[in-house]
Amino acid sequence: MPPHQTTPARPVRVRFAPSPTGMLHVGNARTALYNWLFARHTGGTFILRIEDTDVERSEQRHEVQLMEDLLWLGLGWGEGPMAGGPHEPYRQSERLPIYAGHTARLLASGHAYRCFCTVEQLEADRAQALATHQPQNYQGRCRAIPADASAARAAAGESFAVRLRIPDHPLRFHDIVRGDVEFPSETVSDPVLVRAGTETEGGMPTYNYVVTVDDALMGITHVIRGDDHISNTARQVAIYEAFGWAAPEFAHLSTILGADRERLSKRHGATSVASFREMGILPEALVNYLALLGWGPEGGTRETFTTEELAAEFKLERVTASPAVFDWDKLHWLNRHYMKQADAARILGMAWPYIARAGMVPERPEPEVLGWLELVIALLLPSLDQLDQMPAKAQSILTYDAVAARGEPDNSVILAAASSQRVLTAFGERLRASSGPLAPETFKQWMNEIKTETGVKGKELFHPVRIALTGAHSGPEFDKLIPVIERGALLALPVHIPSIRERFEAFLA
Repeated sequence: MPPHQTTPARPVRVRFAPSPTGMLHVGNARTALYNWLFARHTGGTFILRIEDTDVERSEQRHEVQLMEDLLWLGLGWGEGPMAGGPHEPYRQSERLPIYAGHTARLLASGHAYRCFCTVEQLEADRAQALATHQPQNYQGRCRAIPADASAARAAAGESFAVRLRIPDHPLRFHDIVRGDVEFPSETVSDPVLVRAGTETEGGMPTYNYVVTVDDALMGITHVIRGDDHISNTARQVAIYEAFGWAAPEFAHLSTILGADRERLSKRHGATSVASFREMGILPEALVNYLALLGWGPEGGTRETFTTEELAAEFKLERVTASPAVFDWDKLHWLNRHYMKQADAARILGMAWPYIARAGMVPERPEPEVLGWLELVIALLLPSLDQLDQMPAKAQSILTYDAVAARGEPDNSVILAAASSQRVLTAFGERLRASSGPLAPETFKQWMNEIKTETGVKGKELFHPVRIALTGAHSGPEFDKLIPVIERGALLALPVHIPSIRERFEAFLA
């Protein structure tokens, strides 16, 4: 198959059109990202359109949340709510008169017709088709009603839906990701464009109808969305044909799966952008990761990209049709990468609220406390996958439980060794003979002396001391840990931080 042209002469215009019926899922976030990257790559326009015709489920709070999530990801829009644009309004609930006018146009041309079938009739037809193992398509009961008779029944107040008259030929479109796609007309049936209502109180238009009208009127050149919309595309192609409009390019993105290769859902853990944000995943890490879920750059060896680099590299021809598996380890690897690269002040601002919510530090810390917190965060950051792990990691610094330190099974095995007792005795003698906060240089000198004095070295030398001072046999390097503990012990905090001396005395008590 020859390569398909994906960049037409007219400027690229793409849209992300979410329904404000819930949180922004990572699958939808990836769709928004691919649209945004394609627009940036081609110098086109990224449009945000709110598809809120599902009146019962659409909520203002969800609309606000999804816009906040997009902006947090860095995916600003050139047209849409707040930004405005030449095709306002950008909420479907405010475009109902536009759809009504186009419905009248289809009825007048004969490409659509009124359907007076009741819910009971349609349910009986579906039950019969199911019982006889036939396709559950509309039987076309109202298709042949003459236009004047149809108009008269509507004028008399009879309730009706509006259906599209599907043409008697296959519905074809080219998919940039999957190639040529064809649906036989008999598998599509005559879809409802407008739900049942009366002449004076029209019904609500359906998704497939309004999305097609909006895409055409807004000049959308490429429709990039999830592969769960492929069957919808056939119906939308028929609507384009009915109006005589040229259809846009289509690109259907693969499904995102969990580790069990089932469709990603809440049972796999966090799935909304807001959840990742709350967990302390950096936006640049999530954007980088989502970009690689179904797309790869030329060469395929590089894995870290800034948003600008992604936009420069992004091509729809590089999107794969194979399902993508969500890999937490990969996301955490990227998050660690970006946390290390991030400005210290930014990480401080993001991380300290987690510690504050745990009641360990004030919600509005003084500059001296903030300066100390910066040291704590820098010390613990390399051991974090996400920022909400900070309070648990900070426990060894901010709190101390001697009983738990001695009783933890792995610790008790280490402490039971005769070498551990010799090391702790020698360390205690030096600590009691000193005064004031312990300096890292002094600690290093003591441990060298104890090594020579006892003949104990390596893990057997350091593990018992670490258990006595932090409650764990692993953790940050002592030369960085000790100053943080000693400085914290001098601060006025909601939870007193025991000094090195206080910890050791409690451990021996």
